[in-house]
Amino acid sequence: MLEAVTERRLTPRATEIAAEARALLEESGPDALTMRALADRLGIKAPSLYKHFPDKYAVEAELVAQMLTESAEAFEEAGRTDPGSLPALMAAYRTWALAHPHLYRLATERPLPRHALPEGLEDRTAAPLMRVCAGDQDLARAAWAFAHGMVILEIHGRFPDGADLDGAWRTGAEALRG
Repeated sequence: MLEAVTERRLTPRATEIAAEARALLEESGPDALTMRALADRLGIKAPSLYKHFPDKYAVEAELVAQMLTESAEAFEEAGRTDPGSLPALMAAYRTWALAHPHLYRLATERPLPRHALPEGLEDRTAAPLMRVCAGDQDLARAAWAFAHGMVILEIHGRFPDGADLDGAWRTGAEALRG
């Protein structure tokens, strides 16, 4: 489903460039994603990339859009599987982020490029959480902040060996459910 969304927004060559950028990012992390490294992987000169993306920021914005699309799909599936369950939604969040740590970091450790995202994508991504939180924006923000904090600490290896992270996630979800 992601490819269909991407193809509607990008030319076939831009789709190929974005896929290679994603592969580079997933393999080596955000710092490795440069226009020169991307061009080298594609076997072209860096200026050729600018025919398809005006700058690195535009490539990164496309990757952020992919992250939001894929995570929205994961959250929607969690909502279908276990409707109204904050723990299920948090589990989907954690699973997706840990499976794509470099993309997650790229999308969450800097300002969100809202102006460059497909219309409605941010709302779609937030909608499952808003449903679980019965429209309470403050509760939804608190739940998201908890989930993000936990997952980013896990990605960065900040918990001690042997820490019961599953238990911490359960406790956090239960506390937020009130």
